[in-house]
Amino acid sequence: MSRLQALLSRRTTGRMVALALALVAAMLGPGVVPEAGAATVTVTNRTQFRDTSGNVVHAHGGGVIKVGDYYYWFGESRNADSTFRAVTVYRSQDLRTWEFRNNALTQASASELGVANIERPKVIYNASTRQFVMWMHKENGRDYGEARAAVATSSTVDGTYTYRGSFRPFNQHMSRDITAFVDDDGAGYMVSAARENADLHIYRLTADYTNVASLVRVWQGDTREAPALFKRGGVYFMLTSGATGWNPNQQKYSTATSLAGPWSAWQNAGDSTTYGSQTMFVLPVQGTQTTSYLYMGDRWGPGFGAAYADSQYVWLPLRFPSATSLALDWYPQITVDTETGVVAGVASSAVNLVARHSGKCADVVNGSAALSAEVIQYTCGSGANQQWSPRDAGGGYVQLVAQHSGLCLDVANVSTADGAKVVQYTCGSGTNQQWQFQDAGGGYYRLVARHSGRCLDVTDGSTADGARLIQWSCNGGTNQQWQRRAR
Repeated sequence: MSRLQALLSRRTTGRMVALALALVAAMLGPGVVPEAGAATVTVTNRTQFRDTSGNVVHAHGGGVIKVGDYYYWFGESRNADSTFRAVTVYRSQDLRTWEFRNNALTQASASELGVANIERPKVIYNASTRQFVMWMHKENGRDYGEARAAVATSSTVDGTYTYRGSFRPFNQHMSRDITAFVDDDGAGYMVSAARENADLHIYRLTADYTNVASLVRVWQGDTREAPALFKRGGVYFMLTSGATGWNPNQQKYSTATSLAGPWSAWQNAGDSTTYGSQTMFVLPVQGTQTTSYLYMGDRWGPGFGAAYADSQYVWLPLRFPSATSLALDWYPQITVDTETGVVAGVASSAVNLVARHSGKCADVVNGSAALSAEVIQYTCGSGANQQWSPRDAGGGYVQLVAQHSGLCLDVANVSTADGAKVVQYTCGSGTNQQWQFQDAGGGYYRLVARHSGRCLDVTDGSTADGARLIQWSCNGGTNQQWQRRAR
């Protein structure tokens, strides 16, 4: 018996139990029974997530809705040419273990979706019509001239959605990056970028949430996109990014006590690249102890030299110094407890790797986040491109994850030869990304690659900035000895 069934059986009549369970089943879809929640889990940032079948989770630009004991995550899945393939939906109780449920909307759902771009799908629930309503940004798949909003509906959260068409609000306004929001009074709202992304609009929706009823607020000329709207303690927060294509930028937020305004001036959130991410959604995680607010961001593959299909995620807890301000701090990992509502950052375990012969640090050249960017030695500083987080790889070996990029220290092309260059690359299961710390005395260690048995080495024992790191037969040289210096 599920927790919900047990609770209902104690507190309601048999008829009420049947009615309540029927309502929940109708909302969730056939064959789905709510189950008990999960304990604290750890989510690693700047990685791809995998579902319970081992497949990469493609739910980019999306949003999350909670129904019963489950969180449902909707997002973009694209074809190789970056056109629309499907709006995917996954579900989870703990926000780490994701089960693929359905392609809720596909190319076959409507003729105008056969070749199209569908971006930033968001789903909200209309309690009056008992319909789940999906809002999204729609383009024709060839250029970005349409700038239309699109709508689809379903009677079950993870069912097959019926496409209701696309339009420009009031047959007038462009509509690109988009989000949707339901206020405490049940009123629905849609937010989208307009006028070539120069403006940002808030629309109140019709009673059934399938069309716009009025234009509530305009930010004119501020050039903001990727909006995420949420409410905390009677204060509305609008978190957005700048418009720099795939490249990450400084996220900014504004606050108000009414959606119509007045809204505060834009304030910075996170660092200058928002830790390499762009706003996707802000999810309230409500539990028995507290309600946390989880920043969900996309780390777009083309923004770090990879493909769209290589895109990753950045999830971070928002912090609120005051009722009308927020802060976004970096953590390589976070913990989530959906039962208590506690979402917290995990303190970094990152270290500098300092070469004994030169006193210089292992460094990703130019702070690059690109795949195959070379690793060099450079004068030690505070940059995250000199910070490496050990991750257990089993058998006494670790992966070394660059804090600025989330990529692993890797011997290029799995080479076993002397002189093979060392780069950063997407973390995987390859033994060319697994290193053993072997004691070299005096607080220094040799770093031995598992696949080759060779040591991490500074080319020719150079002491110069920019000298390349390679693998070489272990020989006792101080240019193969490294100190783990805590950050």
